[in-house]
Order: sequence, then structure tokens, then C-alpha cells
Amino acid sequence: MAAKKPTNWWLWTKMLLGGAAICVGGPAFTYWLTPTDEELFQKYNPELQKRSLERRFEREKEFDDFVNKLKEYSKSDKPIWTVQAEAEEKERQQRAQVQKSLELAEEIKARKEAMRREAGLAPEK
Repeated sequence: MAAKKPTNWWLWTKMLLGGAAICVGGPAFTYWLTPTDEELFQKYNPELQKRSLERRFEREKEFDDFVNKLKEYSKSDKPIWTVQAEAEEKERQQRAQVQKSLELAEEIKARKEAMRREAGLAPEK
């Protein structure tokens, strides 16, 4: 029977401590280096700060709408991207239908005007 190879405890210690240093130290270093939102905002020039403050409410509303739509989409059993594509298609169809009804209303208005002109009546305002 061959002799059992001795365990290299020094190698295992280095690997364990080095791995722990990488796993804990890397994210901690990144967190330490990353500037906060306030620090970034202070580095903006005054014009950008003003524009950012003006559009803040708009961006927050857009984000809230986006999150609410995602919550609604996630209630379905289908994947979110499928539900989102279906919702976009439905919205596109609704816009097309509204556009069609507006065109129809314009056409009806033009016909009424033509009929009034033929009858010799004053145009409707």
C-alpha cells in the first residue's frame, strides 16, 4: 500500500484567505469608490442641475408607470416580454382605431360642409 500524500495546509489557508479577501474586499472596494447620487449631482454644472431638477418629477412618474406596468405584466402566467408585446400590439390597435375614427369624423364634417355649400347655406363654424 502506497503512503498517503500529506495535505498542504499552507496552500489551503492561502486559498481560503485569498478567496475571502476577493469575495468581501472586491464589493467593499467598489462600494467605497462609487460616488453617491448627491456627489454626482454636485459635479454637474449649474445648467444641468437646473434641468435635472425640472425633469425629476417627469422621470419619477415615468419610472412609476413602468414599474406598475411590470407588476401588471407579472400577474400573468406568460413571460413578461410576451405580455408586454401583446400589450403594445393592443395599444397600437387602439391608436389605429382612434385615428380611423378621427379620419371618419373629418370626412363626415367635410361631407356636411359640401352639402351646406350645395344648398347655399352659410358654412358651419
